[in-house]
Amino acid sequence: MKANSVEILLVEDRPEDAELAMMALKQNNLANSLVWVKDGQEALDFVFARGQYEARSISNQPKLILLDLKLPKVDGIEVLRKIRADPKLKSLLVVVLTTSREEKDIMDAYGLGVNSYIVKPVDFEKFTATVKNLGYYWLLINEPPKLDI
Repeated sequence: MKANSVEILLVEDRPEDAELAMMALKQNNLANSLVWVKDGQEALDFVFARGQYEARSISNQPKLILLDLKLPKVDGIEVLRKIRADPKLKSLLVVVLTTSREEKDIMDAYGLGVNSYIVKPVDFEKFTATVKNLGYYWLLINEPPKLDI
């Protein structure tokens, strides 16, 4: 792992959901290097190393982005659209983790190349188990392609 690398970028505007996700990941030693951003604009600034993140190397991308869809400033679908529009970031792993079961959101996300679409369970135990399983699979089991940045 590179110095100062980020394994997970958590894009979530609801503090309760973010704290639950971070707790589930930390309990399972999957959040050693996690950055939480609270809106879509901040997520784009992080990924494209601009604004408050301009000192960050753009080549140091997270292994996984957990992306909510219903976000302030820039929604999750637009975040995904901008990431996938950059040829160097096309293979960046993005998993939608949202409350939306809307067919349009699901179709739009997969149409833009999301790696997985997960509807957040309402139950605390199920939510933490889901996040734990997401972390295990995407960080430890899955073998992603290398980003060419």
